[in-house]
Amino acid sequence: MEKGGTVSNTFKTVALLGLLTGLIVLIGDAVGGRQGMVIAFLLAALMNFGAYWFSDRIVLAMYRAKALPEADAPKLYRMMRELAQQARLPMPRLSLIPTATPNAFATGRSPERATVTVTEGLLRILDEEELEGVLAHELAHVKNRDMLTMTIAATLAGVVVMLARMALWFPVAGERDQEGRGSGVLGVIVLAILAPLAATLIQLAISRSREFQADETGARITRKPWALANALEKLEWASKRLPLEANPATAHLFIVNPLRGRGLFSLFMTHPPIQARVSRLRAMKG
Repeated sequence: MEKGGTVSNTFKTVALLGLLTGLIVLIGDAVGGRQGMVIAFLLAALMNFGAYWFSDRIVLAMYRAKALPEADAPKLYRMMRELAQQARLPMPRLSLIPTATPNAFATGRSPERATVTVTEGLLRILDEEELEGVLAHELAHVKNRDMLTMTIAATLAGVVVMLARMALWFPVAGERDQEGRGSGVLGVIVLAILAPLAATLIQLAISRSREFQADETGARITRKPWALANALEKLEWASKRLPLEANPATAHLFIVNPLRGRGLFSLFMTHPPIQARVSRLRAMKG
């Protein structure tokens, strides 16, 4: 895969964010015009700003992650230090979750405040090259500022949900004048029900796009795309046998989705199928 894949993923993310913005304009206009839309946007932005600012501490506490001293994991620190230099990033903090389920995630609102968290199970089942691939994937999320992207997506989706609730409480807003403008009460109610669903699907699509991007960026950091592909296959296999009790709100953080979904439920998954991710990685040139 060439750099065109990176451009494609970036364009897809921008386009999806644009769709979320379009939903806001549509439902905001139907519900209360500009004033209602601006108020909802400011409230959602404030809530998500707080989540963005403190989310790393909240997530680490949620999974009982503990700071990992260098003396306890010198090889891991050496590996991470080399990868961070290769990626031209500050050395992130490292933490460990005491669970046999293999997985990993990155948090932090900026590269200077990033934390990469791994589970005990991850360190047990991966060889050195595979572990390198996983760490590089998490560094890629930091490098690509994915926490910021997902916060923007969450903010926009939050605005849609708020406007939808306003529409259900005040459906009469759909008939603002006598000239046919506005959606009508029934139209506003339908929009209020469908818009949050659409916003959720778009937000999850953005998350899946960022995973593809992180796979590609991580593989370029190590120059070993096959290592990450092998790691993903191992993690998928092990996660099915040792599922992690994860909060759905944080599922998008993990390198392998801790939640399961098939058929229609796959629309609501935060990650692309492992087979698709592995195929893309194996198509890359080392």
